[in-house]
Amino acid sequence: MITVSVDAMGGDHGPEVVLAGAAKSLERHPDLNFVLFGIEQECLPILERFPALKAKSRFHACDRAVQMDEKPSQALRHGRGHSTMWRALQAVKDGEADVCVSAGNTGALMAMAKFCLRTMTNIERPAIAAIWPTLRGESIVLDVGATIGAESRQLVDFSVMGAAMARALFEVERPTVGLLNVGVEEVKGQEEVREAGRLLREADLKSLEYTGFVEGDDLGKGTVDVVVTEGFAGNIALKTAEGTARQIAEYLRSAMSRTWLAQAGYILAKSAFDRLREKMDPRKVNGGVFLGLNGVVIKSHGGTDAEGFAAAVDVGYDMARNDLRAKIDTDLNEFHSRRPAETVAQEVRTAG
Repeated sequence: MITVSVDAMGGDHGPEVVLAGAAKSLERHPDLNFVLFGIEQECLPILERFPALKAKSRFHACDRAVQMDEKPSQALRHGRGHSTMWRALQAVKDGEADVCVSAGNTGALMAMAKFCLRTMTNIERPAIAAIWPTLRGESIVLDVGATIGAESRQLVDFSVMGAAMARALFEVERPTVGLLNVGVEEVKGQEEVREAGRLLREADLKSLEYTGFVEGDDLGKGTVDVVVTEGFAGNIALKTAEGTARQIAEYLRSAMSRTWLAQAGYILAKSAFDRLREKMDPRKVNGGVFLGLNGVVIKSHGGTDAEGFAAAVDVGYDMARNDLRAKIDTDLNEFHSRRPAETVAQEVRTAG
């Protein structure tokens, strides 16, 4: 049995979408249990419409929800201990749930998660990992917004954690990992990226296969299982991809409705267009995973619908079922055990 704690008030649409999404995920995974945190008068009437979800859930009434436009510092100051978001995270910390899912304010969720769950040993900063549709299937891209301007050591940590997630999600024994760069040549790019590549080559980890640098067009090709970058570039890449998908969809709608001949062609090729729509549907890959914390946290897109939120719960289910935390812990221990003593000593001196 996998138990998911849910911030029922998170997102642009609140419990109307969140509870419907949880019910959809339960249909796909009957072994799910839920711990729901919400404002009673808003959630309970909606929960009554989903008897199967109600039967598999424990509801905890809260008196505050974090607003989508609330600053992280304000959310942490005013919502710590009693908001729906905090209590959903606390359920993971206390062992009441295996994973937390929220569609709420990203900055507030990250701030609260770091404060409540703390980062894992040897992890300086957490990362947000996104599932990325590719020509080969799916890849993992991180960081997509948690850490701006990551150092080489942090990029290596992201590589190890992303590979662990790929093992949990794709069930790949030794995922391929590439560092996003402005070229594939070893002499190109920022010093931090080149240094991270050197560290990964020298570590020669059993848990991942480092293939070198990858470029922006490799994201869509699915050249590697895991693409690693810092949060500024990763977030821009993510938003660009989402915008491009919407742009292409709008071009197709416009072209198909322009003439009667185009409409007839659409009818004849409808099955092909349906498959394309399915591939381009951002709801199917909704759910960013917070990596590097002492607990699994999934961030759903705030504006998604029930199907999108269900996809985020599905990701959390897979992460918990495949024991993501244990995989990350094992892989990090392997990396740090292989690091030369002089490198560790130099980092300590630099930090001092």
